[in-house]
Amino acid sequence: MLTQAIHDFLLCKTPDTWIEGALANPHLLLLDHANCEKKAAGTAMNLMYRYVEDYELLNKMSRLAREELRHFEQVIAIMQARGYPYEQITPSRYAAKLRKPIRTHEPARLVDTLIVGAIIEARSCERFEKLAPHLDEELQKFYLSLLKSEARHFEDYLALAKKVAQEDISERVQLFLALEQALVQEADDEFRFHSGATIQTEGAES
Repeated sequence: MLTQAIHDFLLCKTPDTWIEGALANPHLLLLDHANCEKKAAGTAMNLMYRYVEDYELLNKMSRLAREELRHFEQVIAIMQARGYPYEQITPSRYAAKLRKPIRTHEPARLVDTLIVGAIIEARSCERFEKLAPHLDEELQKFYLSLLKSEARHFEDYLALAKKVAQEDISERVQLFLALEQALVQEADDEFRFHSGATIQTEGAES
């Protein structure tokens, strides 16, 4: 199902309390999932505009952006069918805090940005897989269908980071992974797709 490479890459599994929060907040789960897909497409597009000289990056980010927007369309179609409104919500702290150590000079900035992209895609993939068995048949099938593309996005980001760096990036990867582990295991006071371990549900939904 999910590639072993992602399990080996991440430093921890998604806590069970996050699963409980997802099941208690199905509207928020889908709403923030849609937001994540939209942001992922935006990130890929931004990279295409900023780093125009790398054909491999341009091709991989173009494909990634198309796939993320397709996933966005699929999520909002499910939301609409279930009568869930698409509305503005605050983002989780996850992505912003994960990006804080990104260096500001090139090519280090690009390397770090690609590493962060790999980690976010890996975590998303891991959560899709862990959550799927607890969902209804439609959502389970949908979330499992996302695993292959999300795993490839992880691999593409990491491969590009290694190519751009042209040196060993393991130390930078471990720095960001340690930060990601802390964000996943620490408590959050609101549920989001990338929120931490213990959350207060924002009103249990049926």
